[in-house]
Amino acid sequence: MLTTVRIRGAVYHLLLALFAIGMLYPVLWMVSSSFRPSADIFTAPGLWPGIVKLDNYANGWYGIRNSNFGSFLWNSTRISLLSVAATIVSCSMAAYAFARIPFALKPLWFALLLLTLMLPVQVTLIPQYTMFHAFGWIDTIWPLITPKLLATDAFFTFLIVQFIRGLPRELDESATIDGCGYFGIYWRIIMPLALPALITTALFTFLWTWDDFFIQTIYLNSRKMFTVPLGLRLFLDSEGQSDWGAMFAMSVVSLIPCIAIFLFSQKYFVEGIATTGLKG
Repeated sequence: MLTTVRIRGAVYHLLLALFAIGMLYPVLWMVSSSFRPSADIFTAPGLWPGIVKLDNYANGWYGIRNSNFGSFLWNSTRISLLSVAATIVSCSMAAYAFARIPFALKPLWFALLLLTLMLPVQVTLIPQYTMFHAFGWIDTIWPLITPKLLATDAFFTFLIVQFIRGLPRELDESATIDGCGYFGIYWRIIMPLALPALITTALFTFLWTWDDFFIQTIYLNSRKMFTVPLGLRLFLDSEGQSDWGAMFAMSVVSLIPCIAIFLFSQKYFVEGIATTGLKG
């Protein structure tokens, strides 16, 4: 009986390992391609490069005229971190209001908030662009950050609402007896206890902002304002020669911050997703 259980466990783990390798194959192929000459990337089979070319990283970092890839990394980091801060503050305050503060027509406003989850970004793109153009904000970071100050990411508001609803209301009552108002309860009680949901929000916001290409293409025009996705696009030339090796090399570099952040916050990320799914 024990042998049968061990065999089943070994087969189960073997299947999981094969599935994981299959899921990771595109990433492994990208890493391998970052060390290949551009001419061999789409012709040489296998993951192990026949000719190792470290110049791809130097060409990718310094190969763009009048700029280097470090400026793109800095722009993405700046926009992503500001977006994280804006989203956490605005969405947590909106979520606290929906979860704890009584006000007129609260179910209706919450339903309208959830309806915005089904509204494609393309629907509001033209009016937003017109408004930001009137403000003179085109080719600045403000169109990318300002909407997040207004809790426009309804998904994160809903995520935090679900978490706060699972917290005992006795904590609020005890804080009220001690003299805390709504903001005191929010800052001293809710925010520390909702840390897993806030870290989940921060992680998703950072990754989605870091990987965003469409919205950044709309609002950022000059090369000095380009982010990582727009910078990677510069290596591809539809009318000339594309430097695929440099592009894959810089793609590997651009993945490092995302992987590092996920590894350091994985515990809170899993806890936030699990608990918000169970609380009602």
